[in-house]
Amino acid sequence: MTQTLDRPAARDRRPARPVPRLPAAAGIAAGPLFLAAGLAQGLTRDGFDFTRNALSQLSLGTYGWIQVTVFLLTGLLVIGGAIATRQALHDAPGGTWAPRLLGAFGASFLLAGVFHADPGAGFPAGAPEDRVTSLSAHGAIHMLSGTVGYLALCAAFLVLARHFAARRQRGWALAARLVPVGVIAGFAASATTVAAFTAGAGLGLLGLSAVTARLAFPARR
Repeated sequence: MTQTLDRPAARDRRPARPVPRLPAAAGIAAGPLFLAAGLAQGLTRDGFDFTRNALSQLSLGTYGWIQVTVFLLTGLLVIGGAIATRQALHDAPGGTWAPRLLGAFGASFLLAGVFHADPGAGFPAGAPEDRVTSLSAHGAIHMLSGTVGYLALCAAFLVLARHFAARRQRGWALAARLVPVGVIAGFAASATTVAAFTAGAGLGLLGLSAVTARLAFPARR
């Protein structure tokens, strides 16, 4: 009887496969890098207003190449984190779909770097003061890639919540379920202020950094 009851616990405590440190560090750094770069540019570029303009619009104008580089680099870092997550989860619950969904999220940043957002809301200089109402082909692909990417991220969090729950890590399981709620709420409130959209996107990125760190470098018991 004792041996039967102990078997699930023994499987839960099997030795974890070593996780490559470089891809794991890449995944952890992706969110803070993107947000720090956006904050620095938003504070220094003329005409940019966090309540009216999305960080994506920093890809426009004379210094737009900086944000384009940030998009591409962030995408590569997120994909690196997805590789580390795959190694960390291995054959555990969520080990198949979480890395795939995170890889799709990383790919959405690569697309967002290639296809720029449309000008509007006074940025860059000379753009119409009104918010964008009709999208160009570039703007439509940019928005679609971001939407699909963040939906993939939200789905990845829900998959990871199952993983944490199976490991009886209830706090992490709860956080993994709440982050998608915050992301979607921020996106829904973007009709009122773009800052809500930025906050929702930022929450998703920082949440991803946190769970990547937790999976790649679990606390020793």
